[in-house]
Amino acid sequence: MTVLTSKNVKIPKELVYERIKGKPVYYKDYEKVLKGEKSLEEVVGSSDLQSWIIMSIIEFLLINLDKTKYKILSNELGFKAKDKSVYGLDIGIFEREKIKELKGKYIETHPEVVIEVDIKADLKGFEDNTDYIYQKINGLLSSGIGKVIWIFTKSKKVWIATKDKKWEISGWNEDIEILDNVNINIEKLLKEEKIKF
Repeated sequence: MTVLTSKNVKIPKELVYERIKGKPVYYKDYEKVLKGEKSLEEVVGSSDLQSWIIMSIIEFLLINLDKTKYKILSNELGFKAKDKSVYGLDIGIFEREKIKELKGKYIETHPEVVIEVDIKADLKGFEDNTDYIYQKINGLLSSGIGKVIWIFTKSKKVWIATKDKKWEISGWNEDIEILDNVNINIEKLLKEEKIKF
């Protein structure tokens, strides 16, 4: 399958990161892949810091969340929403009882909480970073997801968006509730691992 842009340039489907309401959102630097300046792996891969944070959060959640109640899925999990959007999720926390069958396709059951780290999307089709973030968060929340937590490594900030509540911005050094009174502190988590960041 090939996706066509308005300029009629063929873009391989591997360079499509997500779809928001059916519109393709490409990986950041996808044009450099088309020009041969970067490989596909260079643009779809995570940074060391991004990957480390994601794995540290997953390890923390595996210890602190009730495993009989929740299942944590990761690895750019494809979540297919009802509005023709397809989102890549860094971490999704699902209620086990809502997942009845695994089909080997993008999941259509919504997670309770989504945790994102940084942005992998090309933002040319958006007004700015916040336009993309707002569109993705709003799409996720309107799909039934209760909370989206977005971690930014450069600014060391965390956006917490909860359905029907005021969105918050916290620092890495503050405790953030994931769900069920399980709180995480990104700075503390990284310091415990004795890693420079």
